Amino acid sequence: MSSRKSNGKVTGFQFSPWNLLLLVPLLILVTPLFNFDKPRLFGMPFFYWFQLAFVFVGVICVGIVYVMTKKVGINPGPDKLTVDDLDERNAR
Repeated sequence: MSSRKSNGKVTGFQFSPWNLLLLVPLLILVTPLFNFDKPRLFGMPFFYWFQLAFVFVGVICVGIVYVMTKKVGINPGPDKLTVDDLDERNAR
């Protein structure tokens, strides 16, 4: 479901397998995965440094998805429906 602007850019959502990479940063919401004290890094408990590391992982994932999807193909043509086809005034 996307629409095409006159300047050739795509607006709206277009599915790409690269978008699945955006699910990786959501793993930080599963607290039992990292709710531990050890191993420590520079005296910092695992709970804290793992969250900090995930900030960088999230930024890298979003960057990869952006770079890989910024030139995704544009919708091949305009919608084939006319204004009269979209008119719902008489549908009631």
